[in-house]
Amino acid sequence: MKYTLRQLEVFLATASHCNISRAADQLFMTQSAASNALKGLEQHYDMKLFDRIGKRLQLNDQGKLVRPQAEALLAQAKELELTLLQQAENGLLQVGATLTIGNYLAVDLMAKYTSLHPDSQIKLQVENTEGITRKVINFELDIGLIEGELNHPELDVIPWQDDELIVFCAPDHPLASVNNISDEHLLEAQWVLREKGSGTRQTFDRAMHGLLPRLKINLELQHTEAIKRAVESNLGIGCLSKVALLDAFAKGRLVPLKTSTRDFRRKFYFIIHRQKFRSVSLERWLALCVDSLH
Repeated sequence: MKYTLRQLEVFLATASHCNISRAADQLFMTQSAASNALKGLEQHYDMKLFDRIGKRLQLNDQGKLVRPQAEALLAQAKELELTLLQQAENGLLQVGATLTIGNYLAVDLMAKYTSLHPDSQIKLQVENTEGITRKVINFELDIGLIEGELNHPELDVIPWQDDELIVFCAPDHPLASVNNISDEHLLEAQWVLREKGSGTRQTFDRAMHGLLPRLKINLELQHTEAIKRAVESNLGIGCLSKVALLDAFAKGRLVPLKTSTRDFRRKFYFIIHRQKFRSVSLERWLALCVDSLH
């Protein structure tokens, strides 16, 4: 195809106004750009579409022949654009979330999203940070919601919300009655932790710098609920996000431990491939996640 839709738009606007300047204004173009578009169309097909009468452009016989076909073609193009936009708005959105976010935040966000946009489709995959990152890089997911910090040349890593890990134990554990947990307490305890490759484990390892090689790790589990049950059974003490523990604390099944010597603060992040087209659905999801903080 040797002509562009933009050239046809300029041709039709000029035919309507009989003036290239007014046509340019209608199309939010400069006059020179509009003139070049029309000139390029005429030159390519070696024809004149207008008779020049001073500053007035009057459709000639060739222009009159082309005009209805150009109008029909642009009308079809606009219908196609509407169809594509509707598909973009209601197309499938592939969201990935790490286990804490997926189990305790993402499901509620999905419910709000589908309530606001009932014609939309959304699918959630839950894995650890390592798995979600790999799938975003490979374009298997549109967006990832992760707990771990990372720096990758192919990804935009966007801070989302603050979080912190909390060390906890069973109510009848010996440390439950200790007012402030020291490093010695941390070294003496048996631990039940998330697996390596998870954002939670990354934050825990960073917070435990200087102690990590000497910690007594009893179990490494992938699921937060399994860790909580193991700690309830006094298989050790644990460390998870506060969002995963609030209900257990409120019901008295688990007890938070004060660890003022260690910094367990962190952030949740969005990750998006830098080459990923940000569809209407993706922008809506981002806006909803941000609005959920207020």
